[in-house]
Amino acid sequence: MSEVNEKKKLTERLKDKYRLTIYNDTSFEEVTTFILSRLNIFAYVGVFVIFIGTISFLLLLYSPLKIFLPSYQSSELRRNIILNSIRVDSLVNEIELRDRYFENMRNIIEGKEISEVENKKDTAIHYDDINFKKSKEDSILRAQIEGQELYTVSAKKETKQNNSLNAIHFFAPISKGLVTNKFSHKNKHYAIDIVAAPNEGIKAVLDGTVIEASWTITTGHSITIQHENNLISLYKHNSALLKQVGDRVKAGEVVAIIGNTGELTTGPHLHFELWHNGTPLNPENYIVF
Repeated sequence: MSEVNEKKKLTERLKDKYRLTIYNDTSFEEVTTFILSRLNIFAYVGVFVIFIGTISFLLLLYSPLKIFLPSYQSSELRRNIILNSIRVDSLVNEIELRDRYFENMRNIIEGKEISEVENKKDTAIHYDDINFKKSKEDSILRAQIEGQELYTVSAKKETKQNNSLNAIHFFAPISKGLVTNKFSHKNKHYAIDIVAAPNEGIKAVLDGTVIEASWTITTGHSITIQHENNLISLYKHNSALLKQVGDRVKAGEVVAIIGNTGELTTGPHLHFELWHNGTPLNPENYIVF
């Protein structure tokens, strides 16, 4: 019975009304009055705490302040580490490709053999070591596919891409000359030698920029021009050079005079090379001499 009375007394105390009056400190005039109970105060304080907690949670979840959450920091850190690792790996590969390109360019300009130009780390596929065997089913399927795509747009598009270099109009480096030594992969002669009249002008085969104009013991006076589409043309054993590094030249513009300079020559002629993406091309496939 006493416990019931105690509970009633506690409930009544919570519901007891209290008056909170605010007076002006100077005039003692009553400004405002609040009638409160302990129960009201607990309710207001609880609502205020819930409101502040909800706002804080939303701020931490949907604002930049979420970076201060320990769980978010660990996951975001792992994600950034993975992304940076991928970027660094890609950057290293690009730097290696760039260094290989410049090394190939330097060796080509110095007239070294192709074996010295190739990458030291041999990652090429040697097709001579691969034996391809055709099955009957493969031959039938191949014939069907080729027949279906013979007149399709995709087939024409692929042919157009393969013949992109053939669509380029190359100027002949020498107006009148005789090819005395042809291009040969077997003999590692990645150029053609052209004999012409003395003091014959050597012309740029395409528009481009001179990236090398120098003299070496083996190739004499040589000049190299960078063109669009990753094409490079080289002109060696000249008697004189008419352009300098950085000069912009037009197709058909005279850049040197034919000569007989350098150790790797047996007479006045032009040693002409044409490269595309680091691969030597046979100039006679694209230029009429």
